[in-house]
Amino acid sequence: MSTTNHQVRLAARPTGEPAAGDWAHTDEPVPSPADGQLLVRVTHISLDPAMRAWLDDRPSYIPPVGLNEVMRALAGGEVVESNHPGFAVGEHVTGVFGVQEYAISDGRGLQKVDPAAVPMTTYLSALGMTGMTAYFGLFDVGALKDGDTVLISGAAGAVGSMVGQLAKIKGCTVIGIAGGPDKVALLTDELGFDAAVDYKAEGLGKRLREAAPDGVDVFFDNVGGDVLDAGLGRLRRGARVVICGAISQYNSGLASGPKNYLSLLVNRARMEGFVVFDYADRYAQAGAEIAGWLRAGQLESKEHVVTGSVGDFPATLLKLFHGENLGKLVLQIGKD
Repeated sequence: MSTTNHQVRLAARPTGEPAAGDWAHTDEPVPSPADGQLLVRVTHISLDPAMRAWLDDRPSYIPPVGLNEVMRALAGGEVVESNHPGFAVGEHVTGVFGVQEYAISDGRGLQKVDPAAVPMTTYLSALGMTGMTAYFGLFDVGALKDGDTVLISGAAGAVGSMVGQLAKIKGCTVIGIAGGPDKVALLTDELGFDAAVDYKAEGLGKRLREAAPDGVDVFFDNVGGDVLDAGLGRLRRGARVVICGAISQYNSGLASGPKNYLSLLVNRARMEGFVVFDYADRYAQAGAEIAGWLRAGQLESKEHVVTGSVGDFPATLLKLFHGENLGKLVLQIGKD
């Protein structure tokens, strides 16, 4: 085991897109666990659009990452030392370990996982917060019903690709919005979407009318901005708009509000945001259902894995904002 713990810390609050100078790369001795603690060697780091919001010092659903703190991140790894009765050396766990090679934990918030059953990346994707977000956002907030038409923005991303598949499992018509022909083809040819629209091509509103001539019942938005406005223009009466994220707005400071919000009034629709942490007491139920669909081959955990070191985190994070990832973005540390 290494004696040095490589880390990435927040050095400055970004203005716009995070830059190299906003991060500090630090080394510390690998810590030793005290009584009731365990030491985890981090092998996989989850990269999520929400990370950008955590860098801004403004009120949110979770406190911002502090200056000079190790960057917050969900991650997976192996227990390499333990003075905790509930965790043994050699077990694998997921938790909020941060962007570093080794992390100390008291066991709270950790989930034991079995990489022999499914890859570690899947525990950060379909069986992790990504899957929980898609599940509760679609079924609880979106109140999905049989026969619904579902529109999803950011549909080739981690959450969007799962939302579409879950809706198809329930027999719904699914339309995705994604950026570029490769992502559009992924949605229809591999993930089973009924239609997909490229937001980068001209005439988004017109092409959405062609894809959903009778409107949509659920609009699951991960993007915000102009894409949100275009989707609001396709609502049916009684539609539900799920605000999961707004990746197009995260680097622009204060997000701009929807211009087309009167569609909610005309169509007697509702628009609701949610935070997946509010459903923590039901994660086990959702995880069991998702695991069943994975085993049955009804659901694919689409993952984009980058192999590197913790020092590659800043550059890898930017893939989210440049639209380079297909599915869940994970940084795998070394070959583990």
